[in-house]
Amino acid sequence: MIFMVLNKDMIRNVAIIAHVDHGKTTLVDGLLKQSHTFRDNQAEMSQTLIMDSMDQEHERGITITAKQTCVHYNGYKINIIDTPGHADFSGEVERTLNMADGVLLIVDAQEGPMPQTKFVLSKALELNLKPVVVINKIDKPAARIAEVLSEVESLFLELATDESQLFYPVYYAIAREGRAGKTTDLDDDLHVIFESIINDIPAPSVDSDNASAQLLVAALAADNYLGKYCIGKIFRGKLKKGQSVKVLQNGAAKPGKIENLFIYKGLGKEEVPEAIAGDIVAITGVTEANIGDTIATGDNPEALPTIELEPPTLSIYIGPNTSPLKGREGEFTTSRQIAERLEKELETNIALKIQPDGLGYKVSGRGELHLSVLIETMRREGYELEAGRPEVVYREIDGVKQEPIESLTIEVSPEFVGAVSQELGIRKAELKSQEITTAGSTRFVYEISTAALIGLRNNLLTATKGTVIMSSIPSGYRPVDAKYRPERNGALIASEDGVSTAYALDAAQARGILYIPPQVPVYQGMIVGLSNKKEDLDFNVCREKQLTNMRTHASDGAIQLTPYTQLSLEQCLDFLLDDELLEVTPKSLRLRKRQLDPIKRKRENRQN
Repeated sequence: MIFMVLNKDMIRNVAIIAHVDHGKTTLVDGLLKQSHTFRDNQAEMSQTLIMDSMDQEHERGITITAKQTCVHYNGYKINIIDTPGHADFSGEVERTLNMADGVLLIVDAQEGPMPQTKFVLSKALELNLKPVVVINKIDKPAARIAEVLSEVESLFLELATDESQLFYPVYYAIAREGRAGKTTDLDDDLHVIFESIINDIPAPSVDSDNASAQLLVAALAADNYLGKYCIGKIFRGKLKKGQSVKVLQNGAAKPGKIENLFIYKGLGKEEVPEAIAGDIVAITGVTEANIGDTIATGDNPEALPTIELEPPTLSIYIGPNTSPLKGREGEFTTSRQIAERLEKELETNIALKIQPDGLGYKVSGRGELHLSVLIETMRREGYELEAGRPEVVYREIDGVKQEPIESLTIEVSPEFVGAVSQELGIRKAELKSQEITTAGSTRFVYEISTAALIGLRNNLLTATKGTVIMSSIPSGYRPVDAKYRPERNGALIASEDGVSTAYALDAAQARGILYIPPQVPVYQGMIVGLSNKKEDLDFNVCREKQLTNMRTHASDGAIQLTPYTQLSLEQCLDFLLDDELLEVTPKSLRLRKRQLDPIKRKRENRQN
């Protein structure tokens, strides 16, 4: 049975926003389950992080793409938008907030407002969305509820654009247990959150009586059955199945026709004959539309304001694999196939920018994670490619070359304060504040250039034995003082083509840290490890032990290799210098020099 709403006053559109890992998706799980969206015997009732559908989202434990769902409560239809919490995916937040009329701001009761909390709240207040604050995880042993409430008040004072935004309801929750309350004495369910959405979040402020309709495309999706879906909120009028429409795009009006019209229900969609202003819908048949376009009806269709996004801060070279092992492991290997895949990504990942660059493309995005998720996605789809070192996207402002800077928050236990201070000092970061939290850890706030931020996370994870908590958000631009140059020891480089041997690696491990095990294919110019010295070292890792008639006790001993270090995709990208590349295939990650020939490489280095 299709639950149709014929009155916009019975609709609520709410976005869930927060810093990463503060409990957004977990709260949505509870709202889905307690609204009886699923039957008691459905698998979803025993699942967690139901909205995270991508493999990488489950593996990384973060939300990467915004998702839409819908629940019904006491006759009201509640459209819920689950947004990412990581700053690298803030483009997802910016485009989907246009569909909401209010937000649930989730704040961790121990950590309090963090950098991404500030970013998403500022975007919500700019759009005049009604906020509701939920202090989550109040059961944490180090929860500091009173202090966090005070910090939230200070954040609203800093960001509010209107006095009315300083008045907001506050609720408390343990989302993992599906419990919330008006005080810290929680109820056994989330009914106060449902009631808050109905009573505190306004109904859509739209023109439902106008004959001509307007829909702003905020997201795209696709399947093999119906093709491309355009997703967005109807701001005016009604849309009907089979209706002729116009796509307003860059001042032009292209004709189209709605073939199918869907509303959201739970995790799925249901087809309806018509939908009213204020509802969030998905339509098919309008293949010309892209994110930010307006789909409208009438003789004089009008475009809605387009979605404004923050500019990219990092770029990376992505091109076809040019190594001697190219074409062995990937299904899609040509420059044309990579270009088509990147163009397809632009349709939904609107925070990306792509420009031709030699054989490949310069892909610009919001940060290392934003770019590495794209590369990992292509890798899993069967693409074979090579990537360069991430580079900062500079801007010219008033004739002055300027670089992006970020506000960096780091939290560590006291014994690692020195290691953090030393690493940030090397990267010329400016300390803005330092405080001891109620949990006994030290929290730093730095201002740091985006260039100096590259590779910092992995270095701090190593220096703090994996205990560091860090996050950052863009905070503007400043004139470039001097280009930050990363410091790193030289690379151990394979000098011959072949297969690595335990005998050769046993000798190589005395000269540095190995990144490969025995019995893997290598080629001249491939990086197999990190040297103990500042200079690169070419080494034959394919050399085999010569067989002779001589026998000694020492020579007959078994070779004992130190376990090799296997780098992740992000660690490989952080490792790269300007003269190096990363070969990415569905099965392998291989570091290499741009110039494989050692003689030519040394000649180029002398010229530079």
